[in-house]
Amino acid sequence: MPPQTPATTSTTTAPPRRAGLFERLAAWSYHHRWGALALWAAILIGVSGASAMVGSDYHNDFTLPGTDSQRAADVLARHGSPEVGNSVEIVMRDVRGVAAPGTRPRVEEMLREVEGLPGVAGVRGPFAEPGAISRDGTIGHATVSLKGRAEAVPAEDVREIVDTARAVDGAGLQVEVGGDAVREVAEGEGGGGAEGAGMLGALVILVLLFGSLVAASLPLITAIFAVGTTLGLIAIASWIADVADFTPPIMMLVGLGVGVDYALLLFSRYRDELLDGAEPEQAARTALDTAGRTVFFAACTVIIALLGLVVLGLGFLQGVALAVALTVLMTMLAALTLLPALLALLHRRIRRSVHRRAGRAHRERGARWRRWAALVQRRPWLALLVSTVALLAIAAPALGMRLGFADAGSDPDSATSRRAYDLLADGFGPGVNGPLIVVAQGDERAAGELRRMLAATPGVASVTGPIPTRDRAVSTLIVFPDSAPQDEATGELVHRMRGEVLPPLERATGAAFMVGGATAAAQDFSDTLADRMPLFVLVVVGLSSLLLLIVFRSLLIPVKAAVLNLLSIAAAMGVITLVFQHGLLFAQPGPIEAYLPVMIFAIVFGLSMDYEVFLLSRIHEEWERRGDAAAAVREGLATTGSVITAAAAIMIVVFSAFVLSPVRMLQEFGLGLAAAILIDAVVIRCLIVPAVMRLMGRRAWWLPSALARRLPRVALERR
Repeated sequence: MPPQTPATTSTTTAPPRRAGLFERLAAWSYHHRWGALALWAAILIGVSGASAMVGSDYHNDFTLPGTDSQRAADVLARHGSPEVGNSVEIVMRDVRGVAAPGTRPRVEEMLREVEGLPGVAGVRGPFAEPGAISRDGTIGHATVSLKGRAEAVPAEDVREIVDTARAVDGAGLQVEVGGDAVREVAEGEGGGGAEGAGMLGALVILVLLFGSLVAASLPLITAIFAVGTTLGLIAIASWIADVADFTPPIMMLVGLGVGVDYALLLFSRYRDELLDGAEPEQAARTALDTAGRTVFFAACTVIIALLGLVVLGLGFLQGVALAVALTVLMTMLAALTLLPALLALLHRRIRRSVHRRAGRAHRERGARWRRWAALVQRRPWLALLVSTVALLAIAAPALGMRLGFADAGSDPDSATSRRAYDLLADGFGPGVNGPLIVVAQGDERAAGELRRMLAATPGVASVTGPIPTRDRAVSTLIVFPDSAPQDEATGELVHRMRGEVLPPLERATGAAFMVGGATAAAQDFSDTLADRMPLFVLVVVGLSSLLLLIVFRSLLIPVKAAVLNLLSIAAAMGVITLVFQHGLLFAQPGPIEAYLPVMIFAIVFGLSMDYEVFLLSRIHEEWERRGDAAAAVREGLATTGSVITAAAAIMIVVFSAFVLSPVRMLQEFGLGLAAAILIDAVVIRCLIVPAVMRLMGRRAWWLPSALARRLPRVALERR
């Protein structure tokens, strides 16, 4: 082939390149720096002020239409049954006996005081309630009915109940208080430090990376503006939509990590342009026209993955998904509009600090990453097989993951709710902490026959009832399993009752029976998520792969990205299972929160695309320029390796900080995200991707010509 004539010999002058949308956006923010900053400040102050005035109405909607437990709850509500679960349990223990002459008066006086407290609807004491004292007489419990749902009772009212009950603790009498309301208040009192610890850790990494406190603070400032604004918006939205009460900490967790990540990617490209001799304004415009496109695309993939939760059809998860998706959207907008304004305001100080650290480091930039990529490319099969086997081994425990909901049995030993849980189990059996509520729609004969059959069912410790509702149209039986609520045997009992025990009796009596209660509802929730998970994964992976297909115009790149992202998520699930289900390291053994895997999948799949797109866009840029697949991989890793590592380190620090939270769900969430990002950045991006890209070679960028003609062109590189 004859050599091509260089473009410089042409007698015609090429028309000037028209600035793209992202470059124009950077120019506007740069020239209107004070206006952009004032606009963001006004939005943050206005939204925060409005949310402070109206407050919030976070509430959990765990209803599952169509499930047996939900039908049982609906029937009880229609027929005037008091709500189950809106209570606090006061548990007493005295080796002399809770009814001993020196103990009973103290207990009765305490219960009278509790009954007069605000938020208390009534108290059923151990001395008037049958079965409320253990067989040996040393343990008793009183049920405190609350005015309204447990989560709606003011925290100060719950604290007063706990303080009043525990005031008589001592002199041989042990008093503990349990219940959902008590656990929620205890979790709220212990939080608040995770966000600060995460931000401090991120700042330290940024200072080490950039060598300047001013430069390091810019990504944090953009994240704070975005997250603060979104928190106010979601607080206001909670009045008109179902938003779970654990949404704000998750928003902060994801918002801080993603916000710093996006700003870091942009600032790194800005710094590189300065080191290459560009003026500050042109550096900002180039950064947004290159890394800005990557940030925009990466944010879109995260949002698509989060909105995939909508296909699950679970009300409270939809609220969480929309809230976190809005957080990602706001962090992306802040990175694209607020960061250029801050760069314009501080460009002199940033430029001095950047050039002060340049020198030889700039000339040798990426040398170590280039050598590492070359090393992996020399033994691609070895790197691929060793890494894959290691990740599969880490992921293996996830095959035995047991989903459920944490209860007081997962609380620390120091918590009064945990001690109350243990006392109840000691005195009345483990099943007393999670009874099954069986609803019978039929005559009294059917309810009586139901009780006899349930009492003879393996796995049932005892049965009380039948208890008629106010209109006497429905009867309720309370079934106490001989296993704890979180035990696998309890879930098997629920399935056995529904599939084997109740159907024959329904056919014989013509009555309708439903198994409900909190324990059965948790099992229904886990089963529903497991059934809908394949569709959810298909939607998220399919849409994300379609975007990659359009952007990189390749069939193999989306397949590779999907498989590797699934591998890193599976390994993260294995880590969570080992730590929280099997009690490795610091955690109390118990089931994994039922909704956690789908949430981690949605967020991690989207976040993994950040690094995938950032790395592949630079590889693709080199491929388009050189046509050498192996060299393109080396140069792509050389120019992005340090940035991806720093961004991953920041996310890991932010996410790991939430392990300090007293809320088990946030601990699981933080560890899962941190493990996934660590695996993705270290094993996937540094080992498997270079190896796979080397093995695929030129085929990595292959696209059938017929499909290429029909696909729109969406470029991440400057044209």
